[in-house]
Amino acid sequence: MQPSLVAKYGEARLPRYTSYPTAPHFSPAIDACTYGDWLAATPPGKPVSLYLHIPFCRSMCWYCGCHTTITQRDQPILDYVDMLREEVRLVSAKTRAPLSIDHVHFGGGTPTIMQPEEFRSLIALLRERFEFESAAEIAVEIDPRTLEPAMATALGEAGVRRASLGVQSFDPVVQKAINRIQSEEQTMEAVTRLRKAGVHSINFDLIYGLPHQRVESCIATAEAAIRMGPERFAVFGYAHVPSFKKHQKLIDEKALANAEDRVVQAEAIAATLVAAGYRRIGLDHFARPGDSLAIAQANGQLHRNFQGYTTDACEILMGLGASAIGRMKNGYVQNEVPPGLYSQCIASGRLATVRGYRMTAEDRLRAAIIERLMCDFGVDVPELTAAHGFDPQMLLRGNAKLAMLENDGVLENADGVIWLREGGRFLVRAAAAAFDAYIEQSGRTHSKAA
Repeated sequence: MQPSLVAKYGEARLPRYTSYPTAPHFSPAIDACTYGDWLAATPPGKPVSLYLHIPFCRSMCWYCGCHTTITQRDQPILDYVDMLREEVRLVSAKTRAPLSIDHVHFGGGTPTIMQPEEFRSLIALLRERFEFESAAEIAVEIDPRTLEPAMATALGEAGVRRASLGVQSFDPVVQKAINRIQSEEQTMEAVTRLRKAGVHSINFDLIYGLPHQRVESCIATAEAAIRMGPERFAVFGYAHVPSFKKHQKLIDEKALANAEDRVVQAEAIAATLVAAGYRRIGLDHFARPGDSLAIAQANGQLHRNFQGYTTDACEILMGLGASAIGRMKNGYVQNEVPPGLYSQCIASGRLATVRGYRMTAEDRLRAAIIERLMCDFGVDVPELTAAHGFDPQMLLRGNAKLAMLENDGVLENADGVIWLREGGRFLVRAAAAAFDAYIEQSGRTHSKAA
């Protein structure tokens, strides 16, 4: 890590590129009617993925960038899940035949905030309305502080085999500053319950760049987490966007790390995980060598979607629930964000899609290049442009951002075959942005490049 590169690039706000184009470029021109047409055109038998968004938590973590609502009552959750079931029925009725499901991911919010019987019922409905592949993977995000034994059992019985646990930091000073008090004992108890229930793959989410966070506490958190034996880690940089997420104003900006310190924290966590035997996957994931994510990376089959790095190769990812984003063959769709407006749409018998994006042939090419850069730290631009029917010089000639990264030693470019140098990989999003036709229109809704 070169301080000069951090100083030059680190403060830039760039997308995480879990999609291209990114959500700020969606428009109301894509609506429920458009989505209905796209669903009707979905070929039967083609594997698809499902994402279900549960936008409720018991308390607000001040760093959170998700669309979620705080409630201490169960009734709003029960009412919402009823609408989610109805959306499943509406969506499945639009297709020519039951869709074949390869991956299911429950996100939030806190998906396990619902009652165990509600979760079982929802999974049963999904299996009724869709055809699950025999090896379909069901994954769920979990707040360890609220996982009850009955829910852990329900997850296992419903076929969940992968769980992602929010950890962030075990430093009590940091926890207080982000309004998330979570002990190592609580976290380990959740892991034990999940393993006992048959959830065999555990992921921990860690965050760097939080208020009052220090390199020493980053390393201590990573070491404590390693002792709990998760198969994977996702290590994210905190994105401070209080203009977009008002509750982040409760975080003391003076206690936040600068760009250089953020990179040092990230690399300290990475070094700790690698030393413990985890392999680095792309920008911010780590996995044991035998994990399917590590195998996919080694075979050049790693992908990237709204859940980050994944083995999910499905072209179609259908989003269900308030604010959920779906990726169809033709482009992207997003539901109403406020749960109340989402529920009104569904209760009236219509899809909740309110915006989206219709992809062009050039968008697909740029998306493919960006995905390979994000997954492999390299890309053969001439090969991909030929496959998409374009001239590579359209993207390479006069590309000032690419030339600057090459001149600064971040990457090498051999006639359009591009790869990032080891010391420049933390700037992979900057390399991806060199192929983003819309980056200048994105504003300040993204996180810092480092």
